[in-house]
Amino acid sequence: MTRGPTLPAHRLPCLPKPLDAFNAAPADEADALLRRCLRNPRWSRRITAHRPYPDLESLLAAADEAAYDLSAAEMAGALAGEPLPELPADTYSAAHTALSAAHAAYESRFGHTFVIYLGDTPPDESPDRVLEAIRSRLANDPEEERVTAAEELRRLARSRLAAYLRGTGPCGSAGPRGATSHNAAAPGA
Repeated sequence: MTRGPTLPAHRLPCLPKPLDAFNAAPADEADALLRRCLRNPRWSRRITAHRPYPDLESLLAAADEAAYDLSAAEMAGALAGEPLPELPADTYSAAHTALSAAHAAYESRFGHTFVIYLGDTPPDESPDRVLEAIRSRLANDPEEERVTAAEELRRLARSRLAAYLRGTGPCGSAGPRGATSHNAAAPGA
C-alpha cells in the first residue's frame, strides 16, 4: 500500500513574548500592569514612557532606577498598597496573633507598613521568617528602616515584574512573595 504525499507540519501561530506584548501595549494597560507590581503612579509612568525595552534585563534595570528615585512620601504610598500574603491553612492561631502584634508594633514605631521580599522561602516557613524579620528590624533607627523597607519594596516590584514577563503570572499573583501590613488591601484592590 502506498501512502499519499506527506502534508507539511502544522505550525502554531507565533505568539508574542510577554516583553513584546508589554512594549506594544497601550500606555494605560502597561501602566496598570506596573501598578500591580509597585503601587506608585510616577514609577509606573516613568517605566511606561521609556518603552520599548530591548530585553528583560533593561526593563528590570529601569524599574530599579525608578524605584530608587521614589520620595519618602511616594514610598509610604507604595507601602500602604502592599497586600499581605495568605498564611498556610495550617498556621496556628498563635502565629496569627504574634504576627498581628509584631505588625502593630512595627507600624507604631515607623509609621508605615512592614514589607519583606520572601523570594524562595517555602510558604510554611514564611510566618517564622516574617516574624523574625519584624523583630530584628524593630531595632533599626527610622532612617535605616526607611532605606531597608525601600530596598525590600524594590526587590518585590522587580521580582513581580520579572515573573509576569517570564510568563509565570500577573504581578502580585504568582512568583515571588512579600509580606506587609496585616490590614493591607487584597491584590488589585
